[in-house]
Amino acid sequence: MCSDTDSMPPIFDPPVCAVNATSTTLMSADGSRFVAFRAQPQTPSGVGIVLLPDLRGLSTFYEKLAIRLAEQGHTALAIDYFGRTAGLGDRSDSFEYMPHVEKTTQEGIAADVAAAIAYLRTNDGGAVRSVFTVGFCFGGSSSWNQSALQPDLNGAIGFYGRPPRSEPYISKMKAPLLLLLAGADAATPQEAFHEFDKKLTDAGVPHEMHIYEGAPHSFFDRSFEQWKDACDDAWRRILAFIKKES
Repeated sequence: MCSDTDSMPPIFDPPVCAVNATSTTLMSADGSRFVAFRAQPQTPSGVGIVLLPDLRGLSTFYEKLAIRLAEQGHTALAIDYFGRTAGLGDRSDSFEYMPHVEKTTQEGIAADVAAAIAYLRTNDGGAVRSVFTVGFCFGGSSSWNQSALQPDLNGAIGFYGRPPRSEPYISKMKAPLLLLLAGADAATPQEAFHEFDKKLTDAGVPHEMHIYEGAPHSFFDRSFEQWKDACDDAWRRILAFIKKES
């Protein structure tokens, strides 16, 4: 698990603009409908970000993170994975997410991300010029995979993803990756990260990897005061990566 339902994304820089936020319903190419939460900056940078949540789906954490990103000028759209199997329902504590996680496929996630990107490129979605994915845990690996699965992606950012879920896609990856990893991640040993790093290098995939020594899985959380420096550094890296690759 990445974030509890009472987790809150850390705050880094002061907002550079006000934000309008709303929920919307999108449709993938296969006809599946899913909920998304859009945060639109009043002074947009032209960057769009698709947020890929952890196992729980579209929780408050990701809605708040979308707002934090929009406060920095970037239009952010957090998507829910489970429209195909759970409909357009609530994803709070009462939602039994694991049966639906087990039914997700990378093809289905990619179709939803493609629909999200297409929406962000419309006038209603923000008319963005460049697009990135940002994911966490289950969504971290899925975000990296979009480098291979989305033809016009500018970059893919993932927190504490699991390399074995992404290694099958390495040969087709084109968009640059940013890997933000927990040094004390109980789900993945550091050796797996270093092996992934080597495989990406050998395949010529542009990427940056940073391991936060001693940090636990899900350290990117405002309540983890002892990891504030790591959170601040992750924010700096995200914003610098987006600026560089836009």
